Amino acid sequence: MFSWETALTTRDTNRIVRPLEWGFDWLNDFSPLAQAESAASDLDRMIAVNDDIVRRADEFFGYQTPTDFRLERRHPQLFPTNVRPETLAQDAELKLQAQVGELEEADFLRFTSPVRTRYPENDIVNARWYPAPERSRSVISTGAAHGSIVSGGAEKTASLPTSSPRRSGKPKQAIIVMPQWNADAFSHNALCTVFNRFGISALRLSKPYHDIRRPAELERSDYAVSSNIGRTTEACRQAVVDIRSCIDWLESQGYEQFGVLGTSLGSAYAFIAAAFDPRLQVCAFNHASTWFGDVVWTGQSTRHIRAAFEDAGLTQDLVRRIFTGVSPMAHMERFAANPRQVLVVHATYDLTFLREFSLDVLTNFDRHKVDYVSKVLPCGHYTTGETPYKYMDGWYLGSFVYNAFKRLANATPHALPDPTPSLDVSS
Repeated sequence: MFSWETALTTRDTNRIVRPLEWGFDWLNDFSPLAQAESAASDLDRMIAVNDDIVRRADEFFGYQTPTDFRLERRHPQLFPTNVRPETLAQDAELKLQAQVGELEEADFLRFTSPVRTRYPENDIVNARWYPAPERSRSVISTGAAHGSIVSGGAEKTASLPTSSPRRSGKPKQAIIVMPQWNADAFSHNALCTVFNRFGISALRLSKPYHDIRRPAELERSDYAVSSNIGRTTEACRQAVVDIRSCIDWLESQGYEQFGVLGTSLGSAYAFIAAAFDPRLQVCAFNHASTWFGDVVWTGQSTRHIRAAFEDAGLTQDLVRRIFTGVSPMAHMERFAANPRQVLVVHATYDLTFLREFSLDVLTNFDRHKVDYVSKVLPCGHYTTGETPYKYMDGWYLGSFVYNAFKRLANATPHALPDPTPSLDVSS
């Protein structure tokens, strides 16, 4: 399994080692400690900035609701992040299908992010909209899943349990889906179609610097996590604010109950958003860790970033401290302060989010009395997207979201009973 995982993390040849940049200019709108030179070293100054972020986290992750929400209809595009021949061929085929009218258009929520960067394309938020039909199919199927659930590629629907028809007494429910770092624009879309069959609407949110938000100078979504510390921190801030802004739009559309699903880097963004937004009552974390810097230092997929940090003389402990402000662990107590239903999926042979870090999440959830379900995949981080593990992962995620939203609906006053048999994933 380790060999397979390593092969998958080394097949892309377009990772770039860039030198360390402190990136204070990305944070000087927030922290006075980032605005002016001081007698302290750059390292001590960045640690102080992170301490300031943690102290004033409400302000750092605060925002004003956007005023330019709009739905844009267009042909979906892949926006690949690798140059493998099969990926480029898939991209070309999708473009051809769009040209000849064989590819359906889709709706995308667009708005200006409350957090502005120096890249205009990145600052226009993009979320593919999957509204649940007014009446969902009332069919129970436990057959084998078909097609990719959480990996990239063309959208296909899996055979998972579906909800009963929507009822007038049922609250409108929606989930925000955040794929992994360097995901193309089709990754996780199939999960959204599955949620629709449960009567749950979905917004598949493009993270900062991803797919249509990616600056033209990049082949990969490198600016989301890089050796520029300030920019990486600001990308997390923007992602969290974008999630919360999406909830604002959903509320304006009459939605009442909300969840978030994040994979890998997306899970870190989702966790922090939930910590600062009690409206997120259903949380699914697909690979999780406590400290952002630990993953950057030890993960196979960030070894090119670690190389830059090592060249600058940093250590794992120091990298943890310069990313404290965007670490889930720094906001654990705030996350635990509000009741919510939580799923944590981790992989036994993960070489990107090491197993010990995921177990640390569970230890802290126990300590803070978080209501959670833990599921373990017998694979690694990248192999989660391979057969058969992607189907196992899709089942864990889909069945948890189904049951969690069902419990929310049944707990709502005047909600009518759901005749669909329960799909219990608590064991």
